[in-house]
Amino acid sequence: MSTKRFVRPLVFALLAVSTASVGFYLYLQRPAGLPAGIVYGNGRLEATEVDVASKIAGRLDAVLAREGDRVEAGAVVARLDAAELGAQVRAAEAQVEQARRALEQSQAGMRKSRADVALAGKTLQRSEELVGRGFISRNKLDTDQTGMAGATAGMAEAQGRVGAADAGVAAAVARLEALQATLADSELKAPISGRVLYRLAEPGEVLAAGGKALTLVDLGDMFMTVYLPTGEAGRIALGGEARIVLDALPQTPIPARVSFVAAKAQFTPREVETRGERDKLMFRVKVRADPAWLAAHADLAKAGMPGVAYLRLDADVAWPPALRIDGQ
Repeated sequence: MSTKRFVRPLVFALLAVSTASVGFYLYLQRPAGLPAGIVYGNGRLEATEVDVASKIAGRLDAVLAREGDRVEAGAVVARLDAAELGAQVRAAEAQVEQARRALEQSQAGMRKSRADVALAGKTLQRSEELVGRGFISRNKLDTDQTGMAGATAGMAEAQGRVGAADAGVAAAVARLEALQATLADSELKAPISGRVLYRLAEPGEVLAAGGKALTLVDLGDMFMTVYLPTGEAGRIALGGEARIVLDALPQTPIPARVSFVAAKAQFTPREVETRGERDKLMFRVKVRADPAWLAAHADLAKAGMPGVAYLRLDADVAWPPALRIDGQ
């Protein structure tokens, strides 16, 4: 009983000391002599995460990347078993070839029908001349006219067969392209360049459509979210210059820009009446690290690292020496 009575105050004392130590550490990270036109907020470095998911259902045949591997955009990072799809593609290719052969045959029939119409036309013309001269009977002319009509009808039918065969080729090609696209979807490609954060599935597992295989983190798109009061957030402009200083890299300020300022305050009561309550209004501000700096210092800054973001409210205010980059 007496032991519990002493343990609880001791725990609270340790928590208080720990909190004070963290606060003092963060205070030390704040450059001495920070000008009035520069504000700061604490946060953690974050990075954009993208899931590599399967568009189709299937059994995972191979996962080509492991956690920590760096992959380039468009690289194949996993494959589904595509044996059945490959067979369907080959069958569709054969159907396309068959449809093209049928089209060639119908086109040959069309050429024959045209020749028949041309012959029937010449025969009818001669018959009309001979009938006019009285050399042949009218019955012969009637027969030739009927032959001309039959040849014309045959050509129209041949044209219809050519159109149907042409449509058959288009349908077969469309089916082949659809199967080829589905076969291509059996290869899971990295949508961005980045590092594998999580490997979510292993070979042999069956993925449903939309099933995730990997999670990538975009090391070229990193940012820090901080919260600032109304008086400071109202003076921040999108695109304004900023600096990010990580606890792990206190001597390496990272160039950044303001990419987002919330249009609505947070952590505030529903009804704001007094000046004191207005001072409690906090706005979320996002500071994005310079992609060129991140590319030049790959793997130096990591997502999750705590630090401080410094924002310049007035462009005429010079950065203190500790936050200058290349003397600026």
